[in-house]
Amino acid sequence: MFSYRHAFHAGNHADVLKHLTLIATLKHLMHKDPGIQFVDTHAGAGLYRLDGDYAEKSGEAADGILKLLATKDLAKVPALQEYLDMVASFNSGGSTRIYPGSPFIMHRLLRYEARDRLKLFEMHPTDHKSLTGNIEQLNAGRTVSVTRADGFESLKALLPPPVSTSGSRRTCVLIDPSYEIKNDYYRVIDCIQDSLKRFATGTYIVWYPIIPRPEAHDLPRKLKTMCTQLKKPWLHATLAIGRATGGDDTGLSASGMFLINPPYTLKPLLNEALPIVAKALARGPGQSWAVESGG
Repeated sequence: MFSYRHAFHAGNHADVLKHLTLIATLKHLMHKDPGIQFVDTHAGAGLYRLDGDYAEKSGEAADGILKLLATKDLAKVPALQEYLDMVASFNSGGSTRIYPGSPFIMHRLLRYEARDRLKLFEMHPTDHKSLTGNIEQLNAGRTVSVTRADGFESLKALLPPPVSTSGSRRTCVLIDPSYEIKNDYYRVIDCIQDSLKRFATGTYIVWYPIIPRPEAHDLPRKLKTMCTQLKKPWLHATLAIGRATGGDDTGLSASGMFLINPPYTLKPLLNEALPIVAKALARGPGQSWAVESGG
């Protein structure tokens, strides 16, 4: 059974793709002054120790952020540099022991003068407890809220987002469940469909694993069809590091990001960054990257 609990996979190749894309997207959205409501439907613990029990047990950061940082003469194009700078900002002394999850990346980019807000949801009891404790250390007040609830269902009450001080409504939603049960794939589709009905102009970001399972294969295809029918722009990015040439080859080796209403600047940024990332993280046959868009 496939299960993607954030704590076991912190800093791996999928996180590199997810967070590089997330940062580039948020940076673009923040070029406009009005405040934004950010939502993470499956937030995890928010902050991870790469030398902690969970991440150290899986060792996946070695094929992700740690391998990327160890690559000599890495061409640090803008999107990649902003990602690496973000990770570095949570560490000191030249070492990388802490990896920021999506909640802490989003929080770091919040603009208090614009009254941006961050809504975090997490159902797993251990991760929710860790997330709550980690967020409390930020003294973020009402800017950040943490709720132990189903993120799919909770999102409904947040759309459309509240009106900003300038009179506009803006939201950016990250959806990255564990996909532990195949129903998660169907719930993602239903969630996006419902969200677009409630707030058609929001930016919706979906992460998913690329695994030999029909539901995983069908997810981006169904999202493309939906966007085409609704005449919504979309972007689909994938990263595969290839099969390990020796040892265990049972772990996740590829993942994808699907965005609805993506920034127009995102495709060229990813086209510039992903070839460098794919080359740096490649570990064997099957290594690839791709960026496509439509709408």
